[in-house]
Amino acid sequence: MPPQKPPLSEIVPGVPLGRTDEVFSPAFWGEMACAAERGDYGDIRLGADLSEEIAACLLGGFGMPAEMGLAAFHRLKERDLLYPGVPADALEAALSEPFAGRLNGRRYRFPHQKAGFLSSSLERLPRLQEHACDLAFRDELATLPGIGLKTASWVVRNRRHSNHVAVLDVHIIRAGRYVGLFAPTMNPARHYRAMEARFIALAWALSVRAADLDSAMWQVMRSIGHLMPSTPYKAS
Repeated sequence: MPPQKPPLSEIVPGVPLGRTDEVFSPAFWGEMACAAERGDYGDIRLGADLSEEIAACLLGGFGMPAEMGLAAFHRLKERDLLYPGVPADALEAALSEPFAGRLNGRRYRFPHQKAGFLSSSLERLPRLQEHACDLAFRDELATLPGIGLKTASWVVRNRRHSNHVAVLDVHIIRAGRYVGLFAPTMNPARHYRAMEARFIALAWALSVRAADLDSAMWQVMRSIGHLMPSTPYKAS
């Protein structure tokens, strides 16, 4: 459970705890992380094994709606195209077809680029060192084509429910900036590890798992993030 401290107390330098009934406050996020730990948001794993998890995370990510990334992943999985040695042109052909159902004929963006990245990453999979240390494993994954620190962290968080990495996507960064966790000048392209350390410190201070805090923030921000005030958070 989140710590029982006065709302004005700083749990991370520059970050007051706030109250659980203040939506988007650190205390609120602590409660949401507890809900994630209970399984209220479902399983964070997307794939049944490492190759599938890499594919799902690589096909999603920046600029890609979650529904589109997952639809692309499931198409490749159903067609048995997620294995070392799969040709990039086979992946591209599958990704280029329009989607039915809720996606209503929409097409996957950048099929050529993502197919090349995925084919090359799967080719290197047998030589990948699955380190015991989460951070070392994340850094190894970040050497794969098309996979940076955020995507690599996403794979490790999902596979290991890790307390040592953070998936700093636009939703997490926005929530963190609102409460003062991330300075406006901090950019994940240049300051990923420093921002990650702050996020993990917040999870520790809230007595929740970093993976659960990350998952809860992403789920809630996708749903009601548009309601977040434009002015910085002030505890009361």
